[in-house]
Amino acid sequence: MKSPHNRLFVVYPKTKPFDPNNLQTDFKAFKFVLKYRLLVGLNLVYFTFEGSKLANRPTGKLKNMNHLKITNLSKIYPNGVKALQQVSLDIPVGMFGLLGPNGAGKSTLMRTIATLQEPDEGIIQFGEFNTAENKMEIRKILGYLPQQYGLYPKVSAEVLLNHLAVLKGLTNKQERKEMVAALLEKTNLYRVRKQNLGGFSGGMKQRFGIAQALLTNPKLLIVDEPTAGLDPGERNRFYNILSEISEQTVVILSSHIVDDIKELCTNMAIINRGQVILSGKPQTLLKELEGKIYQKTIQKEERSNYHHHYQVLSEKLFLGNPIINILSETPPANGFTQVPATLEDVYFSNIEKNN
Repeated sequence: MKSPHNRLFVVYPKTKPFDPNNLQTDFKAFKFVLKYRLLVGLNLVYFTFEGSKLANRPTGKLKNMNHLKITNLSKIYPNGVKALQQVSLDIPVGMFGLLGPNGAGKSTLMRTIATLQEPDEGIIQFGEFNTAENKMEIRKILGYLPQQYGLYPKVSAEVLLNHLAVLKGLTNKQERKEMVAALLEKTNLYRVRKQNLGGFSGGMKQRFGIAQALLTNPKLLIVDEPTAGLDPGERNRFYNILSEISEQTVVILSSHIVDDIKELCTNMAIINRGQVILSGKPQTLLKELEGKIYQKTIQKEERSNYHHHYQVLSEKLFLGNPIINILSETPPANGFTQVPATLEDVYFSNIEKNN
């Protein structure tokens, strides 16, 4: 079956042609090799399963999956862009936030952890195992929501999620049915489960992406810019889902939205220009700026003057006038008020130092 760019397609044996209306596959009837490819942007993801071994394949050698260690990871693209430069991180069970501006290298790091591309240098270990040397085993316990992905518009959410569950190895029909229903309910899609994906809004498609990432209860969950397109209610629902999962799972949340990290993560890092410029616990990082953040409401015409004389970290509008936050080791004059440091102040102060 041909696939349009950036969509999901499956190549079946000739004896079992693809039928989007009948995606039930009898794994015990014959031995076959199933190739599953998911196009994420320009990246091809290949998953190959042997039918006679797929159902409930043991992952006995994947033990102690409670720690992800990244050591000196580097990636340079053919055009010369240094996407990652000697990145090292220790990520335990729980929510780990990865903050950085667009183009900082977050998505490259996520794809590399997810075994979708090879680093030029460095090692990634999950538990006791090198992910590059155990790709198929890692993928069995991996959930991944990329920043961009495509879906077949003429297939319903229920049918496609069921099919993806089959590809993940859930061959028991009843167990698969229950898991699909539970995930659609958890992501607030159950009422539209029969609706074709082509009629979904951007936020609904994002929630479907979250549902597929949670199939088979992953031990390592990677979500790249997951709240894009979600309204405030959907965002809070997603926060609750991730918070629950992170109690027993390594969850990596990549975002340029500071609130995503502030609400969820017990550990975090800031990446810029392919380098980790700061890492630690949010509360510890906040203490380093304690007593150093000052705020003032100014006039629009004064903006350039204040940017010239002070280290302005952030600026927002209130009733049409700019409110600026500055970093100062000593109390500034000129009507500034000291305010508690926020994670946004931590983020902007470190990005500014690195630029």
